[in-house]
Amino acid sequence: MSISYGTNPDQIIEVRAGREGAHRPLVVIIHGGFWRPDIDRTHARPMADAVAAAGWTVALPEYSRVLHDPQPTLTDIRLLLTQSVRGIVPHNGQVVLVGHSAGGHLALWAAAAHVCPTLTGTVALAPVADLALAHRLGLGGGAVLRFLGAEPGTRPDLDPSRMPPAPGVTTLIHGVNDDTVPLQISESYVASHPTARLVAVADAGHYEVIDPQAAAWSSVMAAVAQF
Repeated sequence: MSISYGTNPDQIIEVRAGREGAHRPLVVIIHGGFWRPDIDRTHARPMADAVAAAGWTVALPEYSRVLHDPQPTLTDIRLLLTQSVRGIVPHNGQVVLVGHSAGGHLALWAAAAHVCPTLTGTVALAPVADLALAHRLGLGGGAVLRFLGAEPGTRPDLDPSRMPPAPGVTTLIHGVNDDTVPLQISESYVASHPTARLVAVADAGHYEVIDPQAAAWSSVMAAVAQF
């Protein structure tokens, strides 16, 4: 099932109902892709299928991605989390945010900005959790600058490492061998927010944490299952 939350073609949410979904929080999965408009939710469908097969109701949204202007992205994330997910059934009224890579950044941002009033926890997978450090490292060939349209130091309000701690339980899961978003990005976030938990997965890179066939997937499901 798909629902629209606006008139833009990107404003759509794919919904997968889990057999135990009525008694559990809704899992909202925010896909990554360094905030690029040419990378959509397609690659996140296998993980959405796997979470739903484990019994959860899952929302897999698309969102606007505009180079050098973060506002359309942030507006869509805010819109879907404040209004659209409320009507998704079955779930118990609570929300767990799961985000990968740039989607992990958006999940941590949304949590810290108190965008979702029914948020119970956040699971960030290989997240771009420190925009300033990611920019210094040149991740994604300058992805942070393309997303923000400005130096990250001018937008601490969008940098999870410089925002207040996210409410509820926050877990970061990061592959030790990740050469797309290095582990030190998550380590930097946890250094700023020591109440967050970091799970460093051995023998895993950037994509193993979203691959239901990979050994790292058990760590992801364990983090979701705590809710």
